[in-house]
Amino acid sequence: MIEKILKIGNISVKNGILLAPMEGITDLPFRVMCRKYGSDIVYSEFIASEALIRDVRKSKDKIRISDSEHPVAIQIFGSNPAAMAESARIAEEAGADILDINYGCWVKKVVNNNAGAALLKDPQLMFEITKACVEAVKIPVTVKTRLGWDKNSIIINEVAKMQEQAGAQAITVHCRTRDMGMSGKADWSYIPEIKKGINIPLILNGDIQTPEDSLNALSTEGADAVMIGRSCVGNPFIFKNSHQLIDLGIEPKLPDAKERIIACKEHLSLSIDYRQDTRAILEFRKHYSGYLRGLFNASPIRQKLVALETKEEIFDMLDKYYEFLVLEDRLMPQNNPEIPKVTCRKS
Repeated sequence: MIEKILKIGNISVKNGILLAPMEGITDLPFRVMCRKYGSDIVYSEFIASEALIRDVRKSKDKIRISDSEHPVAIQIFGSNPAAMAESARIAEEAGADILDINYGCWVKKVVNNNAGAALLKDPQLMFEITKACVEAVKIPVTVKTRLGWDKNSIIINEVAKMQEQAGAQAITVHCRTRDMGMSGKADWSYIPEIKKGINIPLILNGDIQTPEDSLNALSTEGADAVMIGRSCVGNPFIFKNSHQLIDLGIEPKLPDAKERIIACKEHLSLSIDYRQDTRAILEFRKHYSGYLRGLFNASPIRQKLVALETKEEIFDMLDKYYEFLVLEDRLMPQNNPEIPKVTCRKS
């Protein structure tokens, strides 16, 4: 059995399984669900520093924190050290336990503004940004990045050392290059060498889709914790299942239809309370594929759910679907069905 301790500031977790920051996904309701189902630290959507400073409503909404989600990290991105430092202070005042810096987002809109993964072409500016944030706040500052800009410029060993020197208290590495986006396979083989050059915690990210992947990732030499992204969308159970396998050495008890539908309804209710408008139901539609993943005859049910416009209609549809599954004796999902495709941007 594995026993690794992740320590960031005053936060200490055993066999850490963390929720990755994902644009359009890791809002407050989703973070609360992931904490409930076993994520040790949750991360906000990534937030533009300049927008946070300008008090843009959407950005301010992203730093709302619930008492039930601690420890929580707020992730920011930008290319101006002074602006990043100011937004770090705002995140700290909002109640963040950790300030995380995004040096890994690969999408053009972010990269074209010389932020996210674009900064992998300028390690010195990365150093200056991190140092400015460290000096601006009392909470721990961590960073998330990639192996390099492309396969010809894999500079992660240099970057990791410089980030530690700048004061970062942990580094998460998504084991792809920027040009790969979310394509190809994440290469975990870089983790041992990265760890040899630093003394701060190293968190492995990329292609962790099952509890078995979590076990293998945490077993990787040099990995102090693992971070899960797309595969937890509509599937917060993966955190609990991963801990069952890693901590207890027992076969994970996969959620049946009842647990999935109860969680889906709870998540939707949280989203409606959080949004306080009709956007909640529209934006929640991306989660149905995950919650109903692998269940018998789920496809036509999803198609009907995305057309519904009220909480009452959705709950009624889910209740009737559950009754149907009971009658058909089909409460358990298929084994390891394909991960549903979701629209999100992950650093």
